[in-house]
Amino acid sequence: MNKLHIKKDDTVIVRTGSDKGKTGKVLKVLVKENRAIVEGINMVSKSTKPSAKNPQGGIVKQEAPIHISNLGLIDPKSGKATRIAIKREGKTVTRIAKKSGEEIK
Repeated sequence: MNKLHIKKDDTVIVRTGSDKGKTGKVLKVLVKENRAIVEGINMVSKSTKPSAKNPQGGIVKQEAPIHISNLGLIDPKSGKATRIAIKREGKTVTRIAKKSGEEIK
């Protein structure tokens, strides 16, 4: 299993692709596929059959997974993309932004 630098509820910026420069909150991380689903990013149209939840059916817009390498974590201080460092103290593990040195929660 891979170690990923992005977790659920992180704010990320898209580095490449059609959504380059957009930011969003990570809704889900797919660890085995090295992908994440980000709110409002990589939107696709999906056809749905009528169901109890959606009686009309039709075309629904939803987020598709985007590769982790195309995402950058937002620095809490500067608001720009940053790399992270892992700091271990005993059993606690904290992520620290490389640009500002601030802890990422």
